[in-house]
Amino acid sequence: MALKIRLARGGAKKRPYYRIVVADSRAARDGGFIERIGSFNPLVPKDSEQRLKFDTERMQYWLKQGAQPTDRVAKFLAAADLIAKPAQRNNPIQGKPKAKAQERIRALAAAAEAAEAAAAKAAEAPAEAPAEAAAEASE
Repeated sequence: MALKIRLARGGAKKRPYYRIVVADSRAARDGGFIERIGSFNPLVPKDSEQRLKFDTERMQYWLKQGAQPTDRVAKFLAAADLIAKPAQRNNPIQGKPKAKAQERIRALAAAAEAAEAAAAKAAEAPAEAPAEAAAEASE
């Protein structure tokens, strides 16, 4: 059985409260669990002791038994110096705009270039026009 140390959501709508539990990895997020070993309240200020509480001894026991912490729980454990800091996962493709957004960006850039070229052409044209008008007036 693959064990996970993970967060199980509780609390009211828009007022989350999480229990740190040891559960079978195939169990539902808020479903049955083996043992509750802590809690996490994201609504409390970050410097408060009430934000994150867990039983260190039980956490170490389950880690020795082979339970794998989820990414969020691993960050908590690294902050408490129970495990090494996990490698930060990074997906550079995820942050890029999708195909339609990239087309819009190209279209806007092309429009800006065209407007810039038109403005430059317009800036040159009036300088020539008064000179021609003055030449015609002198004749």
